[in-house]
Amino acid sequence: MTDELVRILLVDDHPLVLDGINARLEQEATVQVVGMANNGQQALELAAELQPDVVLMDISMPVMNGFEATERFREQLPQIKVLILSMHDDREYIMKLVRCGASGYVLKDVSSRELINAIQTVSTGASYFSSGVSQTLFNAAALEPAETAPKPDLLTPRENDVLKSIAEGLSNKEIARQLSISVRTVETHRLNIKQKLDLQTTAALARYAFERGLLE
Repeated sequence: MTDELVRILLVDDHPLVLDGINARLEQEATVQVVGMANNGQQALELAAELQPDVVLMDISMPVMNGFEATERFREQLPQIKVLILSMHDDREYIMKLVRCGASGYVLKDVSSRELINAIQTVSTGASYFSSGVSQTLFNAAALEPAETAPKPDLLTPRENDVLKSIAEGLSNKEIARQLSISVRTVETHRLNIKQKLDLQTTAALARYAFERGLLE
C-alpha cells in the first residue's frame, strides 16, 4: 500500500454524511480531504480545479447522479479514480457503476479502517470492492442459469493467477512477491490479459474475474 498522501474529494448530498466522513478522515495522516461537493456536477467542477487523487462519491444525488458523474469522470478526468460509497447493495447498481468506470464500490456499513484501505487501494490504480459487495456479486452469479455462463477461458493458468490478484486489489509488486515472479513479468501478464480480453481498465478486469468465479 502506498505511503504517499492521498488527496480526496468527498461527494454526497447529505451535509451530515460529508461532515462525518471528513471528521474521520482528518484523523488519518495518509489521506487529505481537499474538497466537498453535493452533487455530480459540482464534483466535476471542483475536481477539475483541485485535481484530487480519489473521488469518494454517493450514487443518489440531485442535479447529476453518481452514474452519470462516474461516466463524465472517465471521459473528462480519467486520471482521477472514482470510489463509490453507497447504501445500495443491488448487483445491477454495482455492475453499472463498474461499467461506467468506477474503480471500486464500498457499502456505507463498512468500518472506517476498511474505507481508508479502499481509498488507498484505488489511489494506486487497483480496484476495491468491500466484502458485502463481493458477496452480492457472488450470490447473484450463483443463481444465474448455466446458459449465461462466461465464454471458455481465454487466459493461461498463470494469467488467471495474475488476474485474480489484480481483482483483489494487489499492486504489481505485491503480485510479483505473491507469485514469486518479477515485476516486469507481472506487467507483461497484465498487458497480455488486457489484450486477450479487450479490457483496458482495472475495474473491467475485476468485473471479468468476478464473472469467471476466480475470487473465493
